[in-house]
Amino acid sequence: MKISSFAAAALVSSVGAAPLEQRSLFLETDALAAQGVFNLGLQTAIKGYPSPKTCTLDNVAIRREWSTLSSKEKKSYIAAVQCLSTKPAKTPAALAAGAKNRYDDFVATHINQTLSIHGTGNFLSWHRYFTWIYEQALRNECGYTGYQPYYNWARWADNPVKSPMFDGSDTSMSGDGAYVAGRNNTCIPSPDACGISLPPGNGGGCIKSGPFKDWKVNLGPVAPVLADYTPNPEFTGLGYNPRCLRRDISSAASQGWTQDEDVADLIKNYKDFTSFSTRMQGDFANGFLGVHTAGHFTIGGDPGGDLFASPGDPAFYLHHAMIDRTWWTWQNLDLKTRQYAIGATITVNNSPPSRNATLDDTIDAGYVGAPTITIRDASHTLAGPFCYIYA
Repeated sequence: MKISSFAAAALVSSVGAAPLEQRSLFLETDALAAQGVFNLGLQTAIKGYPSPKTCTLDNVAIRREWSTLSSKEKKSYIAAVQCLSTKPAKTPAALAAGAKNRYDDFVATHINQTLSIHGTGNFLSWHRYFTWIYEQALRNECGYTGYQPYYNWARWADNPVKSPMFDGSDTSMSGDGAYVAGRNNTCIPSPDACGISLPPGNGGGCIKSGPFKDWKVNLGPVAPVLADYTPNPEFTGLGYNPRCLRRDISSAASQGWTQDEDVADLIKNYKDFTSFSTRMQGDFANGFLGVHTAGHFTIGGDPGGDLFASPGDPAFYLHHAMIDRTWWTWQNLDLKTRQYAIGATITVNNSPPSRNATLDDTIDAGYVGAPTITIRDASHTLAGPFCYIYA
């Protein structure tokens, strides 16, 4: 395979579909991704594909930024997400009484596993697999023919509500919530340990416009950030709790921690897996939100601001695709040492103290309907169950 064809497949797909006014916007983050895909192409040209029977240039999927999709492609993705919420759930009611549809299966799985998939060695690999399974459900169960798009935080950090993803149009993932006045700042990680005090945005209520205006959230909250939330009937957050989708889109979060220089700094200057993964997730005690948590709080509201139930907002998957793209870029810049790098332990921030994570640790996707794999299987986007790259 020619190196140039591999890189061009990603770059042409992204740039060629972008609106004219965006094609001249240079982001260092995108330059790093382009360098990474060149490195990946070079390695593939020398060593071949890691899974040549199932993944080659002929069938590799290319994940693209939301703004580069055509209106037809955006509407197709939106329709598939809405379709998933009409399919019956696979999660047993005895485990999650609030899981009423296939979309809820993913929320319930994330709630169930939250304390073993954050601040841990499997954080990146677990969410990579989870997001891919969601993509496959959209394709295999709801007729979607595209691939999982991502939301490039850096491109829209200055004013996320003006982004094509959050502008509230019929080709967006819906916009902000209705304005709720008189709200206090949000303390992160908690009111008792206010390492970061985030001011409220201009929303807080039910989203006002766009395709998900009538979206119903059935599960959670578990750890809500809004003061006027509807509590779940079960302490686990898995009880039935139907309500509207609320957002509080935060420019303070996006401007503070997801600018191009923030993402580029993470990719360039945190060279081992543990420091990279930890920096990405934040250092709250020292006032640092990190791109992962800042991305969630850019969405905010209920359930977007709840670490446990955050997949209840469909914007979750575009945010986590960008998390995956950032890890993918970091891996590709030093494939020899980073492709199968692993670090950290198996408990949240090593509390309580636990053993180190290993590549042979398993990723169990619960009732979303996918086989158990290992972290090793999820460490290469051209191997294991995967066959995709990012533009």
